[in-house]
Amino acid sequence: MSLAEAADLVHRKKLSPVDLTKACLARIEQLNPALNCFITVTADSALQQAREAENEIQRGKWRGPLHGIPIALKDLFDTFGVKTTAGSALFKDRMPAEDAEVVRKLKDSGAVLLGKTNMVEFAYGGNSAVSYFGAVNNPWDLAFITGGSSSGSAAAVAARLCYGALGSDTGGSIRQPAAICGIVGLKPTYGLVSNRGGIPLSWSLDHVGPLTRTVTDNALMLQAIAGYDPAEPTSVRMSISNYSALLSKRISAVRVGVPRDFFFENLDPEIDAATKNALSVLKQITAGLSNVVLPSRPDQLEPMRSVVRAAEAYAYHFESATKSPELYQPETLLRIRGGADLTARAYIQGRRDIAQARRVFERAFESVDVLVTPTLPAPPPTTKDMNKDLETSIRLGAIYLRNTAPFNGWGNPAISIPCGFTRRGLPIGLQLSGPNGGEAVVLQLARAYEQATEWHTRAPAVKPDALRA
Repeated sequence: MSLAEAADLVHRKKLSPVDLTKACLARIEQLNPALNCFITVTADSALQQAREAENEIQRGKWRGPLHGIPIALKDLFDTFGVKTTAGSALFKDRMPAEDAEVVRKLKDSGAVLLGKTNMVEFAYGGNSAVSYFGAVNNPWDLAFITGGSSSGSAAAVAARLCYGALGSDTGGSIRQPAAICGIVGLKPTYGLVSNRGGIPLSWSLDHVGPLTRTVTDNALMLQAIAGYDPAEPTSVRMSISNYSALLSKRISAVRVGVPRDFFFENLDPEIDAATKNALSVLKQITAGLSNVVLPSRPDQLEPMRSVVRAAEAYAYHFESATKSPELYQPETLLRIRGGADLTARAYIQGRRDIAQARRVFERAFESVDVLVTPTLPAPPPTTKDMNKDLETSIRLGAIYLRNTAPFNGWGNPAISIPCGFTRRGLPIGLQLSGPNGGEAVVLQLARAYEQATEWHTRAPAVKPDALRA
């Protein structure tokens, strides 16, 4: 079942949250040894939360669609009394004193929290093998990377170990693994979801968002975590729509823009073919497609985004990277040290340039409502190929973030949805983006495409014995 289907049955008291949670925990026990999705499984507290949810629902105190639904958390979000490691030896025993704001909101919604998912160390990169706790394996084919940095969250959702998961996205860390794992991943508008209590990579570029099996599930999770947080400096006051209620709104008048420059350059033939097929579907169900030229090229944004990310990551890690460099993965340490020589002038100019770019980019939606691009320019590499050496890992990592990273600089919402498969049987993702605060129209179009195709109905044929072998 999808999250929405399970929620409906729970609400009507035809399905027990305890049974749902036990089923997820059993599947985690079966498959996690091979997939390595979870760092920490909180089985006892999850069952307690499920029992509490069941009692509340039986008494007529239903909190909403996530009440009693098993959810996973990227191990970047602080959880009171449960280790939060960020995939690093540096934090392997770190025990937060309070919950992150998004964790608090999920608890308030009645969600059952299954545990903490594996991730690229400190969310710095897209190589799902760069973790103190080992590589996350792709449920569609164990030989391939899962993407990152929300690698465990994406793999857990794809393998049906949970009904949804939280991730973070600084350059594509929700959308990239969502595309590679054949699920739905949303990076909301910058500031729509609070970052407070999440271990930062870059305060100016970090976004928090949901990974789910379907677009409807994604809208339900977004509804629970969105909202202004007065205690978080990056949080922004903006209108919060009833995202799931608006999903059925007609999209026949939606104007779709196709920015072919940059995003469609040097595409792998299989990605190109799947994207063309997706565009033909979108053309039929909307007001039509038009080629658009963006107000500025994404590659002009990348240098300033890289400067800001590197400077802010170095500022956060300066003390620990100086005192305990041996506790970092080599690739992470190399990336962090890359910010050591940046000047205050370069950082300030980068921040100003990003602020200006975000204003200018809004002009892209003067003539269209949604932009559509491939999520990734090529299928993922094998874990072996990705980890040939440090230079290869960093070089390939940059390639696979090419189409996602610009939207972190611009700050507008972007979602990846399944749109096909390679001949090898690996998923392909389609990226839809809208104006700031435009989550509703992005989700509407994503769901309409989902309903017009069957890609979201496929699941990896996960067999425990074969995976262990």
